[in-house]
Amino acid sequence: MDKNFVEELQWRGMIHDVMPGTEEHLQEQMRCAYVGIDPTADSLHIGHLVGVMMLRHFQMSGHKPFALVGGATGMIGDPSGKSAERNLLDEATLRHNEDALKNQLAKFLDFDSDAPNAAILVNNYDWMKDFTFLSFIRDVGKHITVNYMMAKDSVKKRLSSDAKEGMSFTEFTYQLVQGYDFLHLFQKHDCTLQMGGSDQWGNITTGTELIRRIGGGKGFALTCPLITKADGTKFGKTEGGNIWLDPVRTSPYRFYQYWLNTSDEDAEKYIKIFTLLSQEEVADLVANHREAPHMRALQKKLAQEVTRMVHSQEELERAEKASTILFGKSTSEDLRALDEKTFLDVFEGVPQATVAKEDLREHMDMIAALSAKTGFFASNGEARRELKQNAISVNKEKVKEDYVITEKDLIQGKFVLLQRGKKNYYLMICE
Repeated sequence: MDKNFVEELQWRGMIHDVMPGTEEHLQEQMRCAYVGIDPTADSLHIGHLVGVMMLRHFQMSGHKPFALVGGATGMIGDPSGKSAERNLLDEATLRHNEDALKNQLAKFLDFDSDAPNAAILVNNYDWMKDFTFLSFIRDVGKHITVNYMMAKDSVKKRLSSDAKEGMSFTEFTYQLVQGYDFLHLFQKHDCTLQMGGSDQWGNITTGTELIRRIGGGKGFALTCPLITKADGTKFGKTEGGNIWLDPVRTSPYRFYQYWLNTSDEDAEKYIKIFTLLSQEEVADLVANHREAPHMRALQKKLAQEVTRMVHSQEELERAEKASTILFGKSTSEDLRALDEKTFLDVFEGVPQATVAKEDLREHMDMIAALSAKTGFFASNGEARRELKQNAISVNKEKVKEDYVITEKDLIQGKFVLLQRGKKNYYLMICE
């Protein structure tokens, strides 16, 4: 094998539990492993990245990764982490989501080469949709006792919670459906390892039990820790919701900023999990960062590596350039190079006022733009004083009192950026 997969995950802090014998099993020859992904959206978010990186390392170690889109299980709802059940997806939505997820996964995994360890995408809906209820309880259900299922932490947690709705039969049987996936992949593709988050251990071991009882073979389990943030807030979430890999849902600029803003403690952890940097490179980075934490070298490298991998070098450069606009030296051209979504992301939280486009057609003088029309300054006198002191810029360019704002100043056809000094911004939206 190219490298020892378990050792690789170990130093990266990506192993929570591993079934005895897994490492030896993987060292013998090329093996197949899978990670399940919920297809309830047409994009992955960064919470999925740990599982995806596990598959990436697995393939880089010479093994064959399977990404399983849980079309069937996504219709049920996994009791381990969710308190409420999921909504039913129709097949057209499911297929659309599956295609979108494969496009994103292709940035991490090699699906298309003729290498023996090329990745494969499967959807459990394909083998579950024709299963009748009677067949399932006869061929699968009878092999696992209720006692065994009740002993799982995920089930115990839900049953002992104060939730009034309790736990439905559908959710209770989730582990059998997921366990059957493992058995199916074992029988059809000789897949002997399932990986997932630590909350999946119970579901994965139900699969190894089915492989033992029905398949007459041996399956293995490996889980990674659930990613947390040092401050106790949820990893991958912001006030605006999830951080998605789809640039339409989360702009590359906002994506880049998320990683750039991680704490020192989290950055040391994330640089191992979310990048492919070697152990030596990570050790050097961490040592340098500890000597000069104010330089935030660790966060910058983390943001660069992940943004490049998920988006592209070009998008990374755009995100870096956009990041200097608020606090660095930038020009009117830099502003005009931003698309509308990125522009709004960069100036999120900046005070703003909406003015009529007609006002610009008749030309808007600077005093009106700074006070009466926007309220940037409380009075005309204050606006005049700042202009005399050469403190005012329009779209990053210094202006005098005689400057007139016209439609030519509009960025993306609707924005004018007013600025006092280096850090006081005001956004004029013309509609």
